Amino acid sequence: MDIPRIFTISESAHRIHNPFTPEKYATLGHALRMKPGTRILDLGSGSGEMLCTWARDYGISGVGIDMSQLFSKQAKLRAEELGVTDRVDFIHNDAAGFVADEKYHVAACVGATWIAGGVAGTIKLLEKSLKHGGMILIGEPYWLQQPTTEEIARACGATCIADFLTLNGLVTFFDQLDYDVVEMVLADQEGWDRYEAAKWLTMRHWLAENPDDEFAEEVRTALTISPKRHVTYTREGGICINGTMI
Repeated sequence: MDIPRIFTISESAHRIHNPFTPEKYATLGHALRMKPGTRILDLGSGSGEMLCTWARDYGISGVGIDMSQLFSKQAKLRAEELGVTDRVDFIHNDAAGFVADEKYHVAACVGATWIAGGVAGTIKLLEKSLKHGGMILIGEPYWLQQPTTEEIARACGATCIADFLTLNGLVTFFDQLDYDVVEMVLADQEGWDRYEAAKWLTMRHWLAENPDDEFAEEVRTALTISPKRHVTYTREGGICINGTMI
């Protein structure tokens, strides 16, 4: 059980596997008024940066679930580095359909709502692990400007225009699901640059170290395409996807 290899190669040096920066995560933790003792379940926890830094800074505890063997291992190492292994645990497992044995104050899925078929399905999944009166934290891309063609949508990394809503449409969708939007912290262009551009150097180093690997051609193609796609569509085109936390 693992995620596609291109991600474990291109994002192997990432601590955060989405366009949030450490500063954005700190802002989000402050905005949500995290208190010592708060219990958090994080589905699709990646390399564990959110849980680990919040355990250090706010005294929370929690469990992260992620399908990537590499990222789950990195999350455990990050917990050791920050001295929070007594407060956070990371489990290599499929987050799709995962329901915890205990209830949590916060149930989160940041940038991985595909685990339950989108925002609505992910909310239903997170509800099953949430204490009464708890909070659901969703990280979901949105269109800054809706693409005019399906081809442009695919160039931005979506399968089709309908994959994502505008920010107004996303907030309205939460209302239609009968949820209050109580906070919002948005990724920005700098965060997207750091998330995307950091992959390129990692892939270049990997290619230099693994020229004869059977996967090298796919990595070479990704390295050739990704910078141009980023600056043409997902950064400068005015139709890029950005991340939001609700």
